[in-house]
Amino acid sequence: MQLQFAKYLKAIMLALVLAVPTAGWANTIEEKPSALAMTGDALFVRPVMLVTTVIGGAIFIISSPFAALGGNIDESFEQLVKNPFDTTFVRCLGCTVNGRKVSTTVKQVDEPRQTEPAQ
Repeated sequence: MQLQFAKYLKAIMLALVLAVPTAGWANTIEEKPSALAMTGDALFVRPVMLVTTVIGGAIFIISSPFAALGGNIDESFEQLVKNPFDTTFVRCLGCTVNGRKVSTTVKQVDEPRQTEPAQ
């Protein structure tokens, strides 16, 4: 029973990681964290938030039928899975606000193709 539950949990967590494309559409931020802030973030905050993301995903799976009946499944997903995921993987190292650094965001410009006139 536990082995089957673990397999389902792994599959659902993988699906959540692949289905939540928030990393590409994150807000840009302008923050200059210090070396101490980056070190503390890498050693303490990120591992704790990774565990929080996994535990939040498990709690969301368990509580999703009740949240669906109550009509707040979106809010429960956001609080239990999305916010910890964003804090773990989208926030720049040492920053206090979720989002990507402005310098790492690439803007894509769609320019129309130049067509050669017919001869």
